[in-house]
Amino acid sequence: MMETNPWRINAEKLVYNNPWISLTEYDVINPGGGKGIYGKVHFKNIAVGVLVLDHELNTYLVGQFRFTLNAYSWEMPEGGCPVGSDTLESARRELLEETGLVARDWSILFQMHLSNSVSDELAVIYLARDLQQFEAEPEETEQLQVKKLPFAELLEMVEKGEITDSMTVAAVYKVQLLLLQGKLN
Repeated sequence: MMETNPWRINAEKLVYNNPWISLTEYDVINPGGGKGIYGKVHFKNIAVGVLVLDHELNTYLVGQFRFTLNAYSWEMPEGGCPVGSDTLESARRELLEETGLVARDWSILFQMHLSNSVSDELAVIYLARDLQQFEAEPEETEQLQVKKLPFAELLEMVEKGEITDSMTVAAVYKVQLLLLQGKLN
């Protein structure tokens, strides 16, 4: 197994750049020795997600119309953390903004790359517990609907394919595994 980079970059060209992402096209020699191009989307934020679980094993979803999908999406509270900033502080901010919830107990569930064939986007997923309800403070670009539901119902929605957001799907399965292992109650 090769763990060193078999790709050779001959040239690179910035194709697109905005405050959130950049797109670079690379002229490469691929691992098989052939010439080609490769495009990479670079994310300027780290994605953060928060799966909420109260003492009765209820959770909260946020619903919104996602421009990129041209569809409505139910997902856990999520947002961006500027690279170099504290992901936990960003997760706390997103949870309050989107749901009005403040949690006193936080733990990292995992980190994951969201689409590593075309982007370098990293996600940090948290579990938030011991909750207090305050007023939500959504951003002007967000028209959000918040839904409280039992975790078992959320798991069923994932299993039926009603939730397709990768961060939410992964977080739900991780929490289900922890519940089955008796590591959460």
